[in-house]
Amino acid sequence: MTDAIVKDSNGTTLKEGDSVTLIKDLKVKGTSETIKRGTLVKNIRLNGNPGEIECNTK
Repeated sequence: MTDAIVKDSNGTTLKEGDSVTLIKDLKVKGTSETIKRGTLVKNIRLNGNPGEIECNTK
């Protein structure tokens, strides 16, 4: 697996363990849940896909 460079909407490079704030509502894959804009997500995990991150919101 190659290490993809993952950037946020401002172009800042993200790393494992960073915290991000959502800029739009996101539907959670596989559920009917939606995470609202402005939610702070702590301790993200990068999964090799630049368009996806893994995290816990609770």
